[in-house]
Amino acid sequence: MGCSLLPLFVAVLAARFVVADPEEHGPVDGAPPSKIAVVGAGIGGSATAHFLRQHFGPEVQVDVFEKGEVGGRLATVTVNHNDYESGGSIIHSLNLHMQEFVKQLGLKYRRNVAGKMAVFNGEEVILEETDWYLLDLFRLWWRYGISFIRLQMWVEEIMEKFMRIYKYQAHGYAFSSVEELLDSLGGSGFINMTRRPLSDSLLELGVSQRFIDEVIAPVMRINYGQNVSIPAFVGQLSGKMQAAVEEEVKGRKERTREEKRCRVESRRGRQGAVSLAGAQNNLWAVEGGNKLVCSGLLKMASANLLEAQVNSISPIHSGEGLQYQLSFTTATGTASELYDIVVLATPLQASVGSGVQFQGFTPPFDELPGSYHSTVATIVHGYLNTSFFGFPDPRLFPFASVLTTDTPDLFFNSVASVCPVNISAGFRRKQPQEAGVYKVFSPQLLEKSQLKTLFRSYYSVQVTEWQAYPRYSSSQRLPPVELHPNLYYLNGIEWAGSAMEMSSVAAKNIALLAYHRWNRQTDMVDQRDLVHRIKTEL
Repeated sequence: MGCSLLPLFVAVLAARFVVADPEEHGPVDGAPPSKIAVVGAGIGGSATAHFLRQHFGPEVQVDVFEKGEVGGRLATVTVNHNDYESGGSIIHSLNLHMQEFVKQLGLKYRRNVAGKMAVFNGEEVILEETDWYLLDLFRLWWRYGISFIRLQMWVEEIMEKFMRIYKYQAHGYAFSSVEELLDSLGGSGFINMTRRPLSDSLLELGVSQRFIDEVIAPVMRINYGQNVSIPAFVGQLSGKMQAAVEEEVKGRKERTREEKRCRVESRRGRQGAVSLAGAQNNLWAVEGGNKLVCSGLLKMASANLLEAQVNSISPIHSGEGLQYQLSFTTATGTASELYDIVVLATPLQASVGSGVQFQGFTPPFDELPGSYHSTVATIVHGYLNTSFFGFPDPRLFPFASVLTTDTPDLFFNSVASVCPVNISAGFRRKQPQEAGVYKVFSPQLLEKSQLKTLFRSYYSVQVTEWQAYPRYSSSQRLPPVELHPNLYYLNGIEWAGSAMEMSSVAAKNIALLAYHRWNRQTDMVDQRDLVHRIKTEL
Protein backbone atom coordinates (compact mmCIF):
# COMPACT_ATOMS: atom_id res chain seq x y z
CA MET A 1 0.00 0.00 0.00
CA GLY A 2 1.69 3.10 -0.13
CA CYS A 3 6.02 4.04 -0.85
CA SER A 4 7.56 2.81 -1.76
CA LEU A 5 9.27 -0.40 -5.14
CA LEU A 6 9.31 -6.01 -3.40
CA PRO A 7 8.18 -12.50 -3.07
CA LEU A 8 7.03 -15.24 -5.45
CA PHE A 9 4.62 -18.51 -6.26
CA VAL A 10 3.52 -21.87 -8.89
CA ALA A 11 4.55 -25.55 -8.69
CA VAL A 12 2.24 -26.52 -5.83
CA LEU A 13 -0.73 -25.32 -7.86
CA ALA A 14 0.29 -26.74 -11.20
CA ALA A 15 -1.46 -30.03 -10.59
CA ARG A 16 -4.73 -28.30 -9.72
CA PHE A 17 -4.91 -25.22 -11.89
CA VAL A 18 -4.55 -26.84 -15.28
CA VAL A 19 -4.48 -24.70 -18.38
CA ALA A 20 -5.62 -26.45 -21.52
CA ASP A 21 -3.72 -26.37 -24.77
CA PRO A 22 -3.45 -22.80 -26.15
CA GLU A 23 -5.39 -23.88 -29.21
CA GLU A 24 -8.46 -24.23 -27.01
CA HIS A 25 -8.48 -20.54 -26.05
CA GLY A 26 -9.75 -18.95 -29.24
CA PRO A 27 -12.80 -19.81 -31.36
CA VAL A 28 -12.36 -21.93 -34.45
CA ASP A 29 -14.00 -19.28 -36.67
CA GLY A 30 -11.72 -16.50 -35.42
CA ALA A 31 -14.61 -14.35 -34.17
CA PRO A 32 -13.71 -11.73 -31.56
CA PRO A 33 -15.01 -12.11 -28.00
CA SER A 34 -18.40 -10.61 -27.33
CA LYS A 35 -18.18 -9.99 -23.58
CA ILE A 36 -15.28 -9.80 -21.11
CA ALA A 37 -15.61 -9.67 -17.32
CA VAL A 38 -13.12 -8.17 -14.89
CA VAL A 39 -13.69 -8.91 -11.20
CA GLY A 40 -12.26 -6.10 -9.07
CA ALA A 41 -11.98 -2.36 -9.68
CA GLY A 42 -8.75 -1.58 -7.89
CA ILE A 43 -5.74 -0.39 -9.84
CA GLY A 44 -5.20 -3.89 -11.28
CA GLY A 45 -8.77 -4.35 -12.44
CA SER A 46 -9.23 -0.85 -13.80
CA ALA A 47 -5.89 -1.00 -15.66
CA THR A 48 -6.89 -4.40 -17.07
CA ALA A 49 -10.16 -2.97 -18.39
CA HIS A 50 -8.21 -0.14 -20.01
CA PHE A 51 -5.69 -2.44 -21.69
CA LEU A 52 -8.37 -4.92 -22.78
CA ARG A 53 -10.17 -2.09 -24.54
CA GLN A 54 -6.95 -1.08 -26.25
CA HIS A 55 -6.29 -4.56 -27.63
CA PHE A 56 -9.77 -5.91 -28.33
CA GLY A 57 -11.24 -2.69 -29.70
CA PRO A 58 -14.46 -0.73 -29.17
CA GLU A 59 -16.99 -3.45 -30.00
CA VAL A 60 -16.26 -5.76 -27.06
CA GLN A 61 -18.41 -5.32 -23.96
CA VAL A 62 -16.22 -4.98 -20.86
CA ASP A 63 -18.01 -5.42 -17.53
CA VAL A 64 -16.17 -4.66 -14.28
CA PHE A 65 -17.54 -6.07 -11.02
CA GLU A 66 -16.73 -4.35 -7.73
CA LYS A 67 -18.30 -5.25 -4.38
CA GLY A 68 -16.79 -2.27 -2.55
CA GLU A 69 -15.40 1.08 -3.65
CA VAL A 70 -13.66 1.75 -6.96
CA GLY A 71 -9.96 1.99 -6.19
CA GLY A 72 -9.76 -0.97 -3.83
CA ARG A 73 -6.66 -0.45 -1.74
CA LEU A 74 -6.32 3.07 -3.14
CA ALA A 75 -8.61 4.95 -0.79
CA THR A 76 -9.02 8.15 1.20
CA VAL A 77 -10.54 9.21 4.52
CA THR A 78 -11.93 12.63 5.42
CA VAL A 79 -10.55 14.56 8.38
CA ASN A 80 -11.68 18.09 9.17
CA HIS A 81 -13.10 18.58 5.65
CA ASN A 82 -9.92 17.38 3.93
CA ASP A 83 -9.24 13.99 2.30
CA TYR A 84 -6.10 11.98 3.11
CA GLU A 85 -4.66 8.83 1.57
CA SER A 86 -5.42 5.80 3.74
CA GLY A 87 -4.24 3.23 1.21
CA GLY A 88 -1.60 3.21 -1.54
CA SER A 89 0.12 6.55 -1.13
CA ILE A 90 3.03 7.00 -3.50
CA ILE A 91 4.27 6.30 -6.99
CA HIS A 92 7.89 6.16 -8.16
CA SER A 93 9.23 8.13 -11.11
CA LEU A 94 10.20 4.86 -12.83
CA ASN A 95 6.58 3.62 -12.74
CA LEU A 96 5.98 4.21 -16.44
CA HIS A 97 2.47 2.77 -16.66
CA MET A 98 1.23 4.92 -13.79
CA GLN A 99 2.87 7.99 -15.29
CA GLU A 100 1.20 7.29 -18.64
CA PHE A 101 -2.20 6.83 -16.96
CA VAL A 102 -1.89 10.21 -15.25
CA LYS A 103 -0.91 11.84 -18.54
CA GLN A 104 -3.74 10.26 -20.54
CA LEU A 105 -6.34 11.10 -17.90
CA GLY A 106 -5.21 14.71 -17.58
CA LEU A 107 -4.55 14.34 -13.86
CA LYS A 108 -1.99 16.40 -11.98
CA TYR A 109 0.96 15.59 -9.78
CA ARG A 110 0.42 16.55 -6.17
CA ARG A 111 2.58 19.39 -4.92
CA ASN A 112 5.34 18.28 -2.60
CA VAL A 113 5.56 19.55 0.96
CA ALA A 114 9.04 19.08 2.33
CA GLY A 115 9.66 17.12 5.52
CA LYS A 116 12.49 15.24 7.17
CA MET A 117 12.66 11.57 8.14
CA ALA A 118 14.17 9.77 11.12
CA VAL A 119 14.60 6.23 12.45
CA PHE A 120 13.65 5.48 16.06
CA ASN A 121 14.72 2.33 17.93
CA GLY A 122 12.33 2.59 20.88
CA GLU A 123 14.72 4.59 23.01
CA GLU A 124 16.27 7.24 20.77
CA VAL A 125 16.52 8.56 17.24
CA ILE A 126 19.45 6.68 15.72
CA LEU A 127 19.38 8.16 12.22
CA GLU A 128 18.00 11.40 10.93
CA GLU A 129 17.74 13.43 7.78
CA THR A 130 19.05 16.99 7.77
CA ASP A 131 18.93 19.98 5.44
CA TRP A 132 22.45 19.20 4.25
CA TYR A 133 22.75 16.44 1.68
CA LEU A 134 26.53 16.03 2.01
CA LEU A 135 26.21 15.81 5.78
CA ASP A 136 23.64 13.03 5.39
CA LEU A 137 25.99 11.14 3.08
CA PHE A 138 28.90 11.58 5.49
CA ARG A 139 26.83 10.27 8.37
CA LEU A 140 25.79 7.24 6.34
CA TRP A 141 29.40 6.52 5.44
CA TRP A 142 30.57 7.06 9.03
CA ARG A 143 27.95 4.75 10.52
CA TYR A 144 27.63 2.10 7.80
CA GLY A 145 30.78 2.29 5.69
CA ILE A 146 30.14 1.54 2.02
CA SER A 147 27.00 -0.52 2.64
CA PHE A 148 24.78 2.04 0.93
CA ILE A 149 27.07 2.05 -2.12
CA ARG A 150 26.88 -1.73 -2.38
CA LEU A 151 23.12 -1.50 -2.06
CA GLN A 152 23.04 1.17 -4.75
CA MET A 153 24.97 -0.96 -7.23
CA TRP A 154 22.78 -3.99 -6.58
CA VAL A 155 19.50 -2.14 -7.00
CA GLU A 156 20.74 -0.34 -10.11
CA GLU A 157 21.56 -3.67 -11.74
CA ILE A 158 18.19 -5.21 -10.85
CA MET A 159 16.17 -2.19 -11.92
CA GLU A 160 17.97 -1.92 -15.25
CA LYS A 161 16.84 -5.46 -16.03
CA PHE A 162 13.34 -4.98 -14.66
CA MET A 163 12.75 -1.94 -16.88
CA ARG A 164 12.94 -4.27 -19.89
CA ILE A 165 9.31 -5.21 -19.24
CA TYR A 166 8.12 -1.92 -20.74
CA LYS A 167 9.94 -2.58 -24.00
CA TYR A 168 8.65 -6.15 -24.14
CA GLN A 169 5.10 -5.02 -23.60
CA ALA A 170 5.43 -2.17 -26.09
CA HIS A 171 6.32 -4.82 -28.70
CA GLY A 172 3.29 -6.89 -27.70
CA TYR A 173 4.95 -9.81 -25.91
CA ALA A 174 3.14 -11.60 -23.08
CA PHE A 175 3.94 -14.25 -20.48
CA SER A 176 1.80 -17.14 -19.26
CA SER A 177 3.17 -17.11 -15.70
CA VAL A 178 4.94 -14.79 -13.29
CA GLU A 179 7.98 -17.08 -13.50
CA GLU A 180 8.14 -16.72 -17.27
CA LEU A 181 7.94 -12.96 -16.94
CA LEU A 182 10.70 -12.80 -14.35
CA ASP A 183 12.88 -15.22 -16.26
CA SER A 184 12.62 -13.05 -19.38
CA LEU A 185 13.84 -10.05 -17.38
CA GLY A 186 16.58 -11.48 -15.21
CA GLY A 187 16.87 -15.21 -15.88
CA SER A 188 17.31 -17.66 -13.03
CA GLY A 189 18.76 -14.86 -10.89
CA PHE A 190 15.35 -13.19 -10.58
CA ILE A 191 13.65 -16.52 -9.85
CA ASN A 192 16.20 -17.34 -7.14
CA MET A 193 15.65 -13.92 -5.55
CA THR A 194 12.04 -14.88 -4.91
CA ARG A 195 13.25 -17.83 -2.85
CA ARG A 196 15.95 -16.17 -0.73
CA PRO A 197 15.44 -13.86 2.25
CA LEU A 198 16.36 -10.23 1.62
CA SER A 199 18.72 -10.25 4.60
CA ASP A 200 20.73 -13.19 3.20
CA SER A 201 21.11 -11.50 -0.18
CA LEU A 202 22.27 -8.24 1.38
CA LEU A 203 24.77 -9.91 3.66
CA GLU A 204 26.18 -11.78 0.67
CA LEU A 205 26.62 -8.43 -1.09
CA GLY A 206 28.69 -7.16 1.84
CA VAL A 207 25.99 -4.94 3.33
CA SER A 208 26.53 -4.69 7.08
CA GLN A 209 24.10 -6.17 9.60
CA ARG A 210 23.86 -2.75 11.22
CA PHE A 211 22.72 -1.17 7.97
CA ILE A 212 20.15 -3.93 7.51
CA ASP A 213 18.82 -3.49 11.06
CA GLU A 214 18.73 0.29 11.09
CA VAL A 215 17.87 1.22 7.49
CA ILE A 216 16.51 -1.73 5.54
CA ALA A 217 14.33 -3.17 8.31
CA PRO A 218 12.51 0.13 9.04
CA VAL A 219 11.69 0.52 5.35
CA MET A 220 10.35 -3.03 5.14
CA ARG A 221 8.22 -2.35 8.23
CA ILE A 222 6.63 0.74 6.71
CA ASN A 223 6.26 -0.79 3.24
CA TYR A 224 5.08 -4.28 4.11
CA GLY A 225 4.70 -4.42 7.87
CA GLN A 226 7.15 -7.32 7.76
CA ASN A 227 10.83 -7.93 8.43
CA VAL A 228 13.92 -8.53 6.32
CA SER A 229 13.12 -12.23 5.93
CA ILE A 230 10.84 -11.34 3.02
CA PRO A 231 12.12 -12.54 -0.37
CA ALA A 232 14.95 -10.50 -1.84
CA PHE A 233 13.05 -9.70 -5.02
CA VAL A 234 10.20 -8.18 -3.04
CA GLY A 235 12.58 -6.14 -0.93
CA GLN A 236 14.66 -4.65 -3.70
CA LEU A 237 11.68 -3.48 -5.78
CA SER A 238 10.85 -0.84 -3.22
CA GLY A 239 10.12 2.62 -4.47
CA LYS A 240 12.27 3.89 -1.64
CA MET A 241 15.14 1.71 -2.67
CA GLN A 242 14.80 2.89 -6.26
CA ALA A 243 14.52 6.50 -5.12
CA ALA A 244 17.66 6.20 -3.03
CA VAL A 245 19.62 4.71 -5.88
CA GLU A 246 18.51 7.28 -8.40
CA GLU A 247 19.26 10.05 -5.94
CA GLU A 248 22.78 8.79 -5.39
CA VAL A 249 23.35 8.56 -9.13
CA LYS A 250 21.99 11.95 -10.13
CA GLY A 251 22.57 14.06 -7.03
CA ARG A 252 20.15 16.65 -5.83
CA LYS A 253 21.73 19.46 -7.81
CA GLU A 254 21.01 17.67 -11.08
CA ARG A 255 17.24 17.45 -10.45
CA THR A 256 15.06 19.02 -13.10
CA ARG A 257 12.19 21.28 -12.13
CA GLU A 258 9.76 18.64 -13.36
CA GLU A 259 11.23 15.98 -11.07
CA LYS A 260 10.95 18.35 -8.13
CA ARG A 261 7.29 18.94 -9.01
CA CYS A 262 6.67 15.19 -8.88
CA ARG A 263 7.84 14.68 -5.30
CA VAL A 264 5.42 13.71 -2.53
CA GLU A 265 5.72 13.98 1.21
CA SER A 266 4.73 10.44 2.05
CA ARG A 267 7.57 7.93 2.42
CA ARG A 268 5.38 4.87 2.29
CA GLY A 269 4.61 2.95 -0.88
CA ARG A 270 5.88 0.50 -3.26
CA GLN A 271 8.62 -1.65 -1.50
CA GLY A 272 12.33 -1.56 -0.64
CA ALA A 273 15.40 -0.21 1.05
CA VAL A 274 16.54 3.38 1.12
CA SER A 275 19.20 5.69 2.44
CA LEU A 276 17.67 8.57 4.34
CA ALA A 277 19.51 11.02 2.13
CA GLY A 278 16.91 12.12 -0.39
CA ALA A 279 14.86 8.93 -0.43
CA GLN A 280 11.64 10.80 -1.11
CA ASN A 281 12.76 12.80 -4.10
CA ASN A 282 11.60 10.43 -6.81
CA LEU A 283 8.21 9.71 -5.28
CA TRP A 284 4.96 11.41 -6.20
CA ALA A 285 1.20 11.12 -5.90
CA VAL A 286 -1.91 12.26 -7.74
CA GLU A 287 -3.61 15.53 -6.93
CA GLY A 288 -7.06 14.69 -5.58
CA GLY A 289 -6.10 11.14 -4.60
CA ASN A 290 -4.49 8.17 -6.31
CA LYS A 291 -7.86 6.42 -6.59
CA LEU A 292 -8.78 8.92 -9.34
CA VAL A 293 -6.58 6.86 -11.65
CA CYS A 294 -8.90 3.87 -11.22
CA SER A 295 -12.16 5.70 -11.90
CA GLY A 296 -10.52 7.52 -14.79
CA LEU A 297 -9.29 4.31 -16.43
CA LEU A 298 -12.74 2.72 -16.19
CA LYS A 299 -14.29 5.74 -17.82
CA MET A 300 -11.64 5.87 -20.55
CA ALA A 301 -12.22 2.15 -21.22
CA SER A 302 -15.99 2.70 -21.53
CA ALA A 303 -16.38 -0.17 -19.07
CA ASN A 304 -19.68 -1.08 -17.49
CA LEU A 305 -19.24 -0.87 -13.73
CA LEU A 306 -21.43 -3.28 -11.79
CA GLU A 307 -21.65 -2.78 -8.03
CA ALA A 308 -21.93 -6.47 -7.27
CA GLN A 309 -20.46 -9.40 -5.36
CA VAL A 310 -19.44 -12.19 -7.71
CA ASN A 311 -20.52 -15.42 -6.02
CA SER A 312 -19.46 -18.13 -8.45
CA ILE A 313 -17.76 -18.85 -11.76
CA SER A 314 -18.72 -21.92 -13.82
CA PRO A 315 -17.48 -23.15 -17.20
CA ILE A 316 -20.20 -23.56 -19.84
CA HIS A 317 -19.35 -25.72 -22.85
CA SER A 318 -21.28 -25.33 -26.09
CA GLY A 319 -19.95 -27.49 -28.91
CA GLU A 320 -16.31 -26.47 -29.29
CA GLY A 321 -16.89 -23.18 -27.49
CA LEU A 322 -16.23 -22.32 -23.86
CA GLN A 323 -17.78 -19.52 -21.86
CA TYR A 324 -17.99 -18.70 -18.16
CA GLN A 325 -21.14 -18.05 -16.22
CA LEU A 326 -20.74 -15.49 -13.47
CA SER A 327 -23.39 -15.48 -10.77
CA PHE A 328 -23.50 -12.29 -8.74
CA THR A 329 -25.50 -10.32 -6.23
CA THR A 330 -26.42 -6.66 -6.56
CA ALA A 331 -28.49 -4.36 -4.36
CA THR A 332 -31.60 -5.51 -6.23
CA GLY A 333 -31.00 -9.27 -6.18
CA THR A 334 -29.06 -12.07 -7.84
CA ALA A 335 -28.29 -12.51 -11.53
CA SER A 336 -25.91 -14.27 -13.90
CA GLU A 337 -24.18 -13.50 -17.20
CA LEU A 338 -22.06 -15.41 -19.73
CA TYR A 339 -18.58 -14.18 -20.68
CA ASP A 340 -15.99 -15.27 -23.21
CA ILE A 341 -13.03 -14.08 -21.12
CA VAL A 342 -12.81 -13.51 -17.36
CA VAL A 343 -10.04 -11.75 -15.45
CA LEU A 344 -9.92 -12.06 -11.66
CA ALA A 345 -8.30 -8.91 -10.29
CA THR A 346 -8.91 -9.62 -6.62
CA PRO A 347 -6.97 -11.79 -4.15
CA LEU A 348 -8.37 -15.33 -3.95
CA GLN A 349 -6.69 -16.43 -0.72
CA ALA A 350 -9.08 -17.50 2.04
CA SER A 351 -7.80 -14.83 4.46
CA VAL A 352 -9.08 -12.07 2.15
CA GLY A 353 -12.56 -13.49 1.66
CA SER A 354 -13.24 -12.76 -2.00
CA GLY A 355 -16.48 -14.75 -1.84
CA VAL A 356 -15.86 -16.24 -5.30
CA GLN A 357 -16.57 -19.97 -5.67
CA PHE A 358 -15.38 -22.10 -8.60
CA GLN A 359 -18.05 -24.58 -9.64
CA GLY A 360 -18.01 -27.32 -12.26
CA PHE A 361 -14.28 -27.31 -13.00
CA THR A 362 -12.40 -30.54 -13.67
CA PRO A 363 -10.22 -31.07 -11.75
CA PRO A 364 -11.78 -28.93 -8.99
CA PHE A 365 -9.91 -25.82 -7.90
CA ASP A 366 -8.17 -25.87 -4.55
CA GLU A 367 -7.81 -22.71 -2.49
CA LEU A 368 -4.70 -20.76 -3.31
CA PRO A 369 -2.14 -21.24 -0.53
CA GLY A 370 -0.79 -18.38 1.52
CA SER A 371 -2.47 -15.51 3.32
CA TYR A 372 -2.48 -11.74 3.35
CA HIS A 373 -0.79 -9.65 6.02
CA SER A 374 -2.95 -7.29 8.05
CA THR A 375 -1.78 -3.69 8.23
CA VAL A 376 -3.64 -1.06 10.23
CA ALA A 377 -3.62 2.56 9.06
CA THR A 378 -4.72 4.94 11.82
CA ILE A 379 -5.34 8.57 10.87
CA VAL A 380 -5.14 10.79 13.96
CA HIS A 381 -5.93 14.48 14.20
CA GLY A 382 -4.07 15.68 17.25
CA TYR A 383 -0.83 16.70 18.94
CA LEU A 384 2.14 14.36 18.55
CA ASN A 385 3.89 13.44 21.80
CA THR A 386 7.42 14.39 20.78
CA SER A 387 8.70 13.56 24.28
CA PHE A 388 8.26 9.89 23.41
CA PHE A 389 10.98 10.35 20.77
CA GLY A 390 13.30 12.28 23.09
CA PHE A 391 12.17 15.83 22.29
CA PRO A 392 10.39 17.36 25.34
CA ASP A 393 9.97 20.66 23.50
CA PRO A 394 7.87 19.97 20.36
CA ARG A 395 9.24 23.12 18.72
CA LEU A 396 12.61 21.36 18.48
CA PHE A 397 11.20 18.24 16.82
CA PRO A 398 12.23 18.55 13.13
CA PHE A 399 10.79 15.36 11.62
CA ALA A 400 7.73 14.87 9.48
CA SER A 401 7.95 11.07 9.59
CA VAL A 402 9.51 8.53 11.92
CA LEU A 403 10.30 4.95 10.94
CA THR A 404 11.07 2.29 13.53
CA THR A 405 13.48 -0.58 13.87
CA ASP A 406 12.35 -4.16 14.46
CA THR A 407 12.13 -3.80 18.23
CA PRO A 408 9.75 -6.11 20.14
CA ASP A 409 8.38 -3.43 22.45
CA LEU A 410 7.45 -1.02 19.65
CA PHE A 411 3.74 -1.26 18.87
CA PHE A 412 3.83 0.77 15.62
CA ASN A 413 5.82 0.65 12.40
CA SER A 414 5.83 4.35 11.56
CA VAL A 415 4.16 7.67 12.26
CA ALA A 416 4.09 10.54 9.79
CA SER A 417 2.58 13.97 9.42
CA VAL A 418 0.49 13.73 6.25
CA CYS A 419 -0.85 16.27 3.82
CA PRO A 420 -4.28 16.25 2.17
CA VAL A 421 -4.75 14.94 -1.35
CA ASN A 422 -5.59 18.48 -2.49
CA ILE A 423 -2.83 20.90 -1.56
CA SER A 424 -3.51 24.61 -2.03
CA ALA A 425 -0.83 27.10 -2.97
CA GLY A 426 -0.73 28.51 0.55
CA PHE A 427 -0.70 25.18 2.36
CA ARG A 428 2.00 24.53 4.94
CA ARG A 429 2.73 21.45 7.01
CA LYS A 430 1.66 21.81 10.65
CA GLN A 431 4.44 22.22 13.17
CA PRO A 432 4.73 19.60 15.95
CA GLN A 433 3.44 22.05 18.56
CA GLU A 434 0.26 22.45 16.49
CA ALA A 435 -2.58 20.00 15.98
CA GLY A 436 -1.87 18.09 12.77
CA VAL A 437 -3.03 15.01 10.90
CA TYR A 438 -0.83 11.93 11.34
CA LYS A 439 -0.86 8.48 9.79
CA VAL A 440 0.28 5.61 12.00
CA PHE A 441 1.00 2.16 10.56
CA SER A 442 0.83 -0.71 13.00
CA PRO A 443 0.45 -4.49 12.88
CA GLN A 444 -2.62 -4.39 15.13
CA LEU A 445 -5.35 -1.99 16.15
CA LEU A 446 -3.94 0.62 18.51
CA GLU A 447 -5.23 0.54 22.05
CA LYS A 448 -6.27 3.74 23.78
CA SER A 449 -3.18 3.63 26.00
CA GLN A 450 -0.95 3.34 22.92
CA LEU A 451 -2.64 6.32 21.29
CA LYS A 452 -2.02 8.31 24.47
CA THR A 453 1.63 7.28 24.32
CA LEU A 454 2.03 8.62 20.78
CA PHE A 455 -0.18 11.70 21.15
CA ARG A 456 -0.49 14.27 23.92
CA SER A 457 -4.14 14.68 22.94
CA TYR A 458 -6.26 14.19 19.85
CA TYR A 459 -9.55 15.27 18.33
CA SER A 460 -10.36 12.29 16.09
CA VAL A 461 -9.15 8.81 15.18
CA GLN A 462 -10.06 6.93 11.98
CA VAL A 463 -8.93 3.34 11.48
CA THR A 464 -8.61 1.32 8.29
CA GLU A 465 -7.53 -2.31 8.56
CA TRP A 466 -6.09 -3.52 5.27
CA GLN A 467 -5.30 -6.97 4.01
CA ALA A 468 -2.58 -4.99 2.37
CA TYR A 469 0.12 -7.39 1.15
CA PRO A 470 0.80 -11.10 0.98
CA ARG A 471 2.40 -12.58 4.06
CA TYR A 472 5.71 -13.13 2.37
CA SER A 473 7.86 -16.21 2.73
CA SER A 474 10.82 -17.37 0.69
CA SER A 475 9.40 -20.91 0.74
CA GLN A 476 6.21 -20.02 -1.14
CA ARG A 477 5.62 -20.41 -4.85
CA LEU A 478 3.93 -18.04 -7.25
CA PRO A 479 0.23 -18.44 -8.11
CA PRO A 480 -0.65 -19.11 -11.74
CA VAL A 481 -1.74 -16.46 -14.23
CA GLU A 482 -3.89 -18.81 -16.33
CA LEU A 483 -6.39 -20.73 -14.21
CA HIS A 484 -8.25 -22.23 -17.20
CA PRO A 485 -8.60 -21.31 -20.89
CA ASN A 486 -9.56 -17.61 -21.02
CA LEU A 487 -9.75 -17.42 -17.21
CA TYR A 488 -6.93 -15.28 -15.82
CA TYR A 489 -5.68 -14.31 -12.35
CA LEU A 490 -3.97 -10.94 -11.95
CA ASN A 491 -3.08 -10.83 -8.26
CA GLY A 492 -0.49 -13.59 -8.42
CA ILE A 493 1.95 -10.82 -9.32
CA GLU A 494 1.65 -9.53 -5.74
CA TRP A 495 3.66 -12.48 -4.53
CA ALA A 496 6.56 -11.11 -6.54
CA GLY A 497 5.97 -7.56 -5.36
CA SER A 498 2.88 -5.66 -4.25
CA ALA A 499 2.57 -2.17 -5.67
CA MET A 500 0.45 -0.08 -7.99
CA GLU A 501 2.95 -0.44 -10.81
CA MET A 502 3.31 -4.19 -10.38
CA SER A 503 -0.46 -4.51 -10.73
CA SER A 504 -0.34 -2.30 -13.82
CA VAL A 505 2.41 -4.45 -15.36
CA ALA A 506 0.30 -7.54 -14.64
CA ALA A 507 -2.77 -5.88 -16.16
CA LYS A 508 -0.93 -5.13 -19.40
CA ASN A 509 0.47 -8.65 -19.49
CA ILE A 510 -2.93 -10.27 -19.02
CA ALA A 511 -4.56 -8.07 -21.67
CA LEU A 512 -1.82 -9.04 -24.14
CA LEU A 513 -1.97 -12.70 -23.11
CA ALA A 514 -5.77 -12.85 -23.45
CA TYR A 515 -5.56 -11.22 -26.88
CA HIS A 516 -2.86 -13.55 -28.16
CA ARG A 517 -4.55 -16.64 -26.73
CA TRP A 518 -7.87 -15.68 -28.28
CA ASN A 519 -6.25 -15.10 -31.66
CA ARG A 520 -3.92 -18.12 -31.31
CA GLN A 521 -0.81 -16.00 -31.70
CA THR A 522 1.53 -18.39 -29.91
CA ASP A 523 4.63 -16.67 -31.25
CA MET A 524 3.88 -13.68 -28.97
CA VAL A 525 3.76 -15.66 -25.73
CA ASP A 526 6.68 -16.90 -23.59
CA GLN A 527 9.33 -16.12 -26.18
CA ARG A 528 12.99 -16.51 -25.26
CA ASP A 529 15.85 -14.07 -25.75
CA LEU A 530 13.55 -11.11 -26.23
CA VAL A 531 16.37 -8.59 -25.88
CA HIS A 532 18.00 -9.96 -29.04
CA ARG A 533 14.67 -10.56 -30.78
CA ILE A 534 13.54 -6.96 -30.29
CA LYS A 535 16.87 -5.63 -31.56
CA THR A 536 16.51 -7.65 -34.76
CA GLU A 537 12.93 -6.40 -35.19
CA LEU A 538 14.21 -2.84 -35.06
